[in-house]
Amino acid sequence: MGRDGDTPVHPHGDLELCDAAVRIYTEALSAGRIPRAALEPAPCLVELALVHPDPQDPAWIRPVPPSAALTHLLQPVVREIHERIRLSAALADSLAPLASVASTDPNLAITVLEGLPLIETTIQNALDGAQEEILTLQPGSTRPVDQLRKALSRALSTVERGATLRHIYQHPARYSPAVKAYLNEVPPGHIQVRTIEQTVERLFIFDRAVAFIPASAKRDVALEIRHPALVRYLIQVYEVLWAQATPLTEPLRAARPSASVTTVQQSIARLLVEGHVDQVVARKLGISVRTCRAHISRLMQTLGATSRTQLGALLVQSGVVEPGRS
Repeated sequence: MGRDGDTPVHPHGDLELCDAAVRIYTEALSAGRIPRAALEPAPCLVELALVHPDPQDPAWIRPVPPSAALTHLLQPVVREIHERIRLSAALADSLAPLASVASTDPNLAITVLEGLPLIETTIQNALDGAQEEILTLQPGSTRPVDQLRKALSRALSTVERGATLRHIYQHPARYSPAVKAYLNEVPPGHIQVRTIEQTVERLFIFDRAVAFIPASAKRDVALEIRHPALVRYLIQVYEVLWAQATPLTEPLRAARPSASVTTVQQSIARLLVEGHVDQVVARKLGISVRTCRAHISRLMQTLGATSRTQLGALLVQSGVVEPGRS
């Protein structure tokens, strides 16, 4: 213990006991009393009222029984708890009458969430409260391993509550080891997964009561939607995509027998004929631009095209893309 002028400096909080205090207090309880000078290394014993002067001899200090000391120390804590409970009740009483007013205002049924921490916390709270069904739409072909590990923990907790899960991924997710490992850990019968060629943005729906969608390209702003009409509309969009998607347990539809191209290449060909550039094609299919261009190169080799313009014509002529689809 050091000194700053005449004021002792004790290196811990006001409601803590240092090792020296524990040792001295233990000795005092065993002996019944200790000399006042023995308290010098532990002034916190006096501050916490764990000892008091011996009424028969001021040079000695007697310990207060631990149970009595605890009751004394808990008094301010109990008072603070009661005050917080009183304040909570007062706030609830004040705001409760406004709930019916707020529910009639559609603007209050859409909340803008800014920043990833707030978005993740709000979605986690909705997930923790889900009791029946969770619908998710995940664009792209890969998800980071750490995200899937967190998702697995949340999924297992959801399943334990009796809720079911439905996921829509894009086709390339079928070949992701991380996604496969995640799905293998969820008990069968509680989760259904389908994949689709193209998809819209990310979408989460919990118990058909609240939905979340991105509100910025970086996904650092999101909308929490509780308006019943909007939630119903998003559920309808989800069900349409679900009906068009292929169950993970079924193989993807093979490419046309007359064309020596894969299913992915056929999807790329259709988008190219529609006039999309490589970056857009890659984004729609959930693959990288590099992978997309590799597939385009193989298409050109397969069809003997020497330019992108010729490739478009050959794609239609060869039957890889139906003329009516362009």
